[in-house]
Amino acid sequence: MMQQADMSQKAFTIGTRGSPLALYQARLVQSLLCEQTGRDAAAFPIETFTTSGDTIKGDLKEFGGKGLFTKELETALLDGRIDMAVHSMKDVPTDGQAELHIAAILERSSNRDALISVKYKSLDDLPQGALIGTASIRRRAQLSAARPDLKFTLLRGNVGTRLKKLEAGECDATILAAAGLRRLEQVDVITELMPAEVMLPAPAQGAIGVECRKDDKDTTALLSGLNHLPTWLSVTAERAFLKALDGDCRTPIAALSIWTGYEMRLYGQVLSMDGSFQISDNDVAHTLSDTQQAYDLGWNLGQKVKAQIGDRVLWA
Repeated sequence: MMQQADMSQKAFTIGTRGSPLALYQARLVQSLLCEQTGRDAAAFPIETFTTSGDTIKGDLKEFGGKGLFTKELETALLDGRIDMAVHSMKDVPTDGQAELHIAAILERSSNRDALISVKYKSLDDLPQGALIGTASIRRRAQLSAARPDLKFTLLRGNVGTRLKKLEAGECDATILAAAGLRRLEQVDVITELMPAEVMLPAPAQGAIGVECRKDDKDTTALLSGLNHLPTWLSVTAERAFLKALDGDCRTPIAALSIWTGYEMRLYGQVLSMDGSFQISDNDVAHTLSDTQQAYDLGWNLGQKVKAQIGDRVLWA
């Protein structure tokens, strides 16, 4: 009983990046924890951090890739300044800190990509040589495969910044994750929801993960109540596919898992930088029920695709 009393008085600090989308995601975790425990928001204070990825102006792949969006948050976890960190799972490296773990993944609302344009109605409607603003080499490769005539310019910043640059005429269209637009209540800006056949999403796109220290049993137990098992297994498979291919921000890789009852089918894709070469494959796991099965599904598909690639793809 004493331990329960102590737990009821303990505050758990949530760490997050400071962008509007990141803050929305942290507040969502805060709200779910309040609902789960019956405590108010003061029990789960939010602390914001500026990460290396937020300050870099150029192409992220030249500065170390996805870990740039998690490094400062993970340092704060290891130092004990925060108890948990909220991440977009597509930004989390597959090789994490040994002392940390993802303790929960929330239910994913959408994994799709959305095309946004002020002047044009769809990808097919874009004129020859249209300029696409994006920082994603996956999106660039996939669009190049569908429309080799398209041109590209680097477009970085939070969702609002990118939309303002689009409205200012810096490019003809951009691509953003539909999940982020939904969370920011900006679905009205979506011109076309891209079909998976054209743009298979990034591994773990649209999923929110919460990380904590492995030795912090209280926080781990608290977060376990937020975990959505189908999303957890889907993200595990997609990230295992990425890990098998040694994927990072320098590699155009896509993956999507689809549930049908107790069966999960995983689709994976690897492209050359210019989209002129690609390998797509899929596999299925029947009666999938645990993390290891999901991981094996992704890892095995990744190894299968890796064998098909050989030395044909140049990442740089």
